[in-house]
Amino acid sequence: MIVKMSKLEIIGPRELLLDVLAVIREQGVLHPEPEAHVFLAPEQRAVVHELMPDKNSAEEQLFLESMYSLTSEILELLPRVETRESRLDPSPILDTLAACAEKHLEQCRNWTEQRENMLREREEHERYALLLGTMGEMIGGHEGVEGLDFIGITLRDPSFVDRLRDLLAQLTEGEFTLTSALAPDGTLIGLIATSPAHSSHIKQILSDEQLPELPFPPALADLPLPERIRRVQHSIAAATQKIRDINSELESFARRWSPIYRRIDQWLEERLALLSAATVVQETDMCFVILGWARTDSLAPLAHVMTEHFDGSVVLEELQIKEQDLEQVPVVLRNPPYFRPFELFSRLLPLPRYASWDPTPFIGVFFPLFFGMMTGDAGYGLVLLAAALLVLYRKPAGMLADAARILLISSCFAILFGILFGEFFGEAGGRLLHLKTYLPERSHAVIPMLIFSIALGISHVVLGLVIGLISALRRHKQRKAAANIVTIGLIICLAALLTSLIHPSSWLHRRPVLVLAGLLIPLLILSGGLLAPLEFIKQIGNIVSYTRIMAIGLSSVLLANAANNLAGLTGDVILGTLAAIVLHTVAIILGTFAPTIHALRLHYVEFLSKFVEHGGKRFAPLHK
Repeated sequence: MIVKMSKLEIIGPRELLLDVLAVIREQGVLHPEPEAHVFLAPEQRAVVHELMPDKNSAEEQLFLESMYSLTSEILELLPRVETRESRLDPSPILDTLAACAEKHLEQCRNWTEQRENMLREREEHERYALLLGTMGEMIGGHEGVEGLDFIGITLRDPSFVDRLRDLLAQLTEGEFTLTSALAPDGTLIGLIATSPAHSSHIKQILSDEQLPELPFPPALADLPLPERIRRVQHSIAAATQKIRDINSELESFARRWSPIYRRIDQWLEERLALLSAATVVQETDMCFVILGWARTDSLAPLAHVMTEHFDGSVVLEELQIKEQDLEQVPVVLRNPPYFRPFELFSRLLPLPRYASWDPTPFIGVFFPLFFGMMTGDAGYGLVLLAAALLVLYRKPAGMLADAARILLISSCFAILFGILFGEFFGEAGGRLLHLKTYLPERSHAVIPMLIFSIALGISHVVLGLVIGLISALRRHKQRKAAANIVTIGLIICLAALLTSLIHPSSWLHRRPVLVLAGLLIPLLILSGGLLAPLEFIKQIGNIVSYTRIMAIGLSSVLLANAANNLAGLTGDVILGTLAAIVLHTVAIILGTFAPTIHALRLHYVEFLSKFVEHGGKRFAPLHK
């Protein structure tokens, strides 16, 4: 249901504006109206105008935004450590804190840059160490091998190793060795050992194939292998120690300063939020004026808090909501626990207007009913019920929890209609359990089910038109209300004619019905315009659309019966049981999604379009 809202006006001295906004944000119940000028009478607009920040306020906001940028970047650079909460009040020492923050940011940037350089250097030397270790394995730990050149490369894809091996075999006539290994970062490193005669040609090929070479630094080029390995390992150890030292410096700095900067960051965020909220405030020469919306049930607590904080200096007044205000009223949906999960389906639609209807209760009543009619199998309903209970047992949250609760309710209706239809995993299961059929068998009574679906469609569409009639009367739209009344009359006439054709009766005569319909058609054009007959034909199409209830239900029972028949044709108990499980699983999956989709379509297109007006504004109160 749509929660009742109140239109509010809060007036007070200009010097209390930020304090009032702070209290409002603390309470989190007021939605300020950005187009507040629509509330004002013409004589009020001469003295009330949008709040224009003075030079000092503008300079303060720029300074605070700059300061907030500094503190946010410092906190982003610092490691997360457990520290006490600071109770520092930043306002008296903001200038000092700003100068300190600039120095601290520069220091943190230097530490971070040094650490990134050390990480890159260590990663590079780890690649060298990997290559040198591979070379050491190839040459058995000797200082060198006469007549061999070593080429290190980075391989893009492990599958390229075999292709490269074939290419090298053609170039060197087999005079090469290719070894690959994974670097610590997951990069695939290759080491090629070949004679100097082939070395330059191989490097050219590698360049053409865009395989980057990993050359050793000049300082290591002329050293024997053991010395190269020792130097590289020493560099890795030195880089690692440097990284530890930098991390230690950052952690020590964070323990000392992060509580202060977190407190400053929080204070700046709140202060900037207050200054930003001030942009929707109106003012006179002496006072500020805040116009907005609040839930009616939160009005009394808000008034009490205002009186408690400002001792009558700030006045809160509830204004009358006028007809022209209805488009501005924000919308909050609140439903009883049974209907609350069905808000999942309502959220798929645009938000309804304040003067319209919440579609959730209607979906909560009719969706499980339509789902149960289309599924109509007690066995399938029990399986879906077990699945819903299993999901809810795991205590899910959000959309999954709502979907599980909807499935739980809908499966109960499927069980109910399964008992009425006498179906338990198809009609064979119902006969096996001696279920008595209270409704016609769907697989044989196609015409009765078709008539029932059309009758249900007439009832549902007429209900939508009646609710639309109530809405039109509320909004004083007489022509719309008259058009709905005439449309309802014509649909009833059409239903009476169909009834007289299907079940002729002495008390139901067609001629009076036709005369009444003939009289209503001109009234329909007068109330709804020249296109009203086309709109009426659309209503008839909506009613016919409800035959999908019969069609989906028929397909469900036929699929279940087919699963039973195919399982019986196997001639083997075990194989037949397995076949039945598989086929019924497929039928259950189809019997879950198809009724869901078609039941929602009947609501979204055929029913809710008669009375729900979309385009509402979401309630967005100021809050911390």
